[in-house]
Amino acid sequence: MHRRILLAGVVCSLMASLVPLPVIAGPVNGTLRVSAANPRYFADPQGNVVYLAGSHTWLDFQDAGDGFPPAPFDFTVYLAWLTERHHNFIRLWAWEQSRWCTDVPNENYWFNPGPPYVRTGPGLALDGRPRFDLSQLDQAYFDRLRQRVIQARDAGVYVAVMLFDGWSVADLAPAANNPWRGHAFNPANNVNGIDGDLDNDGRGPEVHQLANPAVLALQDAYVRKVIDTVNDLDNVLYEVCNECNGGSTSWQYHVIDLVHSHEATKPKQHPVGMTVPYGGVDNTQLFASNAEWVSPNQDYQDLTVPTPPTKVIVTDTDHVCGVCNDGDWVWRSFLNGGNVLYMDVYDGQNEGVGGLGFNPNDPRFVSARRALGQTVDYASRMPLASMTPRRDLSSTTYALAGGGQMLTYRRNGTASITVNLTSIPGPLSVEWLNVDTGAVTMGANVTGGGSLVLTPPFAGPAALYLRNPVPVELMGLSIE
Repeated sequence: MHRRILLAGVVCSLMASLVPLPVIAGPVNGTLRVSAANPRYFADPQGNVVYLAGSHTWLDFQDAGDGFPPAPFDFTVYLAWLTERHHNFIRLWAWEQSRWCTDVPNENYWFNPGPPYVRTGPGLALDGRPRFDLSQLDQAYFDRLRQRVIQARDAGVYVAVMLFDGWSVADLAPAANNPWRGHAFNPANNVNGIDGDLDNDGRGPEVHQLANPAVLALQDAYVRKVIDTVNDLDNVLYEVCNECNGGSTSWQYHVIDLVHSHEATKPKQHPVGMTVPYGGVDNTQLFASNAEWVSPNQDYQDLTVPTPPTKVIVTDTDHVCGVCNDGDWVWRSFLNGGNVLYMDVYDGQNEGVGGLGFNPNDPRFVSARRALGQTVDYASRMPLASMTPRRDLSSTTYALAGGGQMLTYRRNGTASITVNLTSIPGPLSVEWLNVDTGAVTMGANVTGGGSLVLTPPFAGPAALYLRNPVPVELMGLSIE
């Protein structure tokens, strides 16, 4: 009896500094599919739910910058940076133009590789290099794509392979920097007589619509080539288009169906995603699509309602508010039932394309990166297959609960958290995460079955993790 009390006292003295071993994002264990148990998430072939979260940046596939060729982006270093922070998901950006960008005042701004076609001439394109032959896809482009997806797989990172980009055809810049000038479907840039600008207004949004059968045939061939290149790799998801124009919905549906039909002839079938079109389009078009995952617009900035269980939702700051938000938003997005992506300036070397003028060490960005890893770690420990957003069970309104567990989050301050544990009986371990520092403190075990008021042992943002059953190492120990 005395020995047990002494042991409990020793444990109690250790609880404040007990930090579980870090949980690192696991390896890729097969092609993802929508979880049958909880369709807010994907699952691997064994049925294990995989929560996706990570930072993505504009130049992670194509190099870009001043002069040709631009300085290379070090993808190996980037992957190490991601895994050090426990991130497990990125978008692999695709820019359709060879030169010029809406966000860059520099007219000498280049992408390498550019469009995925061989540059044979005769004649020069508007960028001063040989014109494209649209009948010949550039194998080097697809070799790079495959290599980067393999590198990501080996690092335990899933990749949304972007197929098209609305910002490669929009004319939102001074005329000299109009990206359509560098697009392969600009009639001045190819030897095949293809003209994607049907209304001759110096822009190319029509190429992301169904109006031009010749362009559509070329796009279909390109999409099939992408699939042929990466189909055997398990860490692949597809994204139809980054913020295509508001008239692109039917075209995007066509691409979704094309990916599905072509992959039906292949050994593996991967999830296809649709991200919200640019310019006043609501999210209903996403949920009406045949896509397995969707990335909505600014309606998911305030996170006022839980994500519906009808699609896998990836809340991405790129579509919500651009370069913005912090760790608080990441945590709330996770507990709202979403997967999370963060548009990251990374090392601050993204001249233009969205990253110009930002400090990569801005405290908002640092906290977001930290929170992404924290949520990946907690998701790997939780029975997400049976957990859903439950705003009614926590006074903070942000909670995931189910399977005898609850994870909730206090945004800031010093307030206690009231939790309704009516449906979570039995002894529960209490784990507090200091979101700002990453430090974990174990509290005294509690008994579920009713409402409890729990107070974090520190000020500021706090995550509370309640588990049933109590971990084996704590069973039988009194730590009141």
